[in-house]
Amino acid sequence: MEENLLETQEELELFQFIVVRLGDEQYGINIQYIDNIVRMQHITRVPKVQEYFKGVINLRGEVIPVMSIRIKMGLPVDEFTNSSRIIIIKMESGASIGVIVDEVREVVTLDDSCIEKVVYDAKEERQNFIRSVGKCNGGLISILDLTAVIGDKEGN
Repeated sequence: MEENLLETQEELELFQFIVVRLGDEQYGINIQYIDNIVRMQHITRVPKVQEYFKGVINLRGEVIPVMSIRIKMGLPVDEFTNSSRIIIIKMESGASIGVIVDEVREVVTLDDSCIEKVVYDAKEERQNFIRSVGKCNGGLISILDLTAVIGDKEGN
């Protein structure tokens, strides 16, 4: 009986997420996409871009575009504090993009059994930024779909 239980546990795939706060909600970003986490710094505005693109930063000689997840998701505008961070995401194409979060909380490891896919109505037109929901320490973490968040399609 114990061997069966151990075999089952070994077969579960583990995922690590950085838990971030946006407003009062917790969101998870798959750690495999994260290149760096930096403190807020001066963001140089770029004219005639979507409202959610805040501008660009210079990180060790690399110019990186920075976007506000809050604005992209239709949440209230960012209020920068000492806890605000820019998370540098390395996309599959090799390009980097920074996303602003209110706070980086922790890194959590979840297995398949703790993650449930979110099902949306196919007729729904608006973009969905949440891929799944993770259960951790008695709470819920909305797992972000980075492709939808970073994609160019307007969410509104």
